[in-house]
Amino acid sequence: MRCSICVNLERALKSRHREYLAAQSAVLLRVRSELAAYDFVEMERARSELDMHRSICSSAIAAAALQHSLVPEPVLSEV
Repeated sequence: MRCSICVNLERALKSRHREYLAAQSAVLLRVRSELAAYDFVEMERARSELDMHRSICSSAIAAAALQHSLVPEPVLSEV
């Protein structure tokens, strides 16, 4: 027969351990979410810088003009 105090203390320990693991998971999830948000902002910042550079870069403007000239115009048929 087991001591009731030992049983209660083991039960309390298991409960606290579950609470600790849940809290630790919540902290990691929040940190991961913040890092993902930071990475997303940095990605958008890089995209914005690239777009801004492309708007003034002569090579990018020439490449866009060439690509536009190579794309056939859509043919609109009369119905």
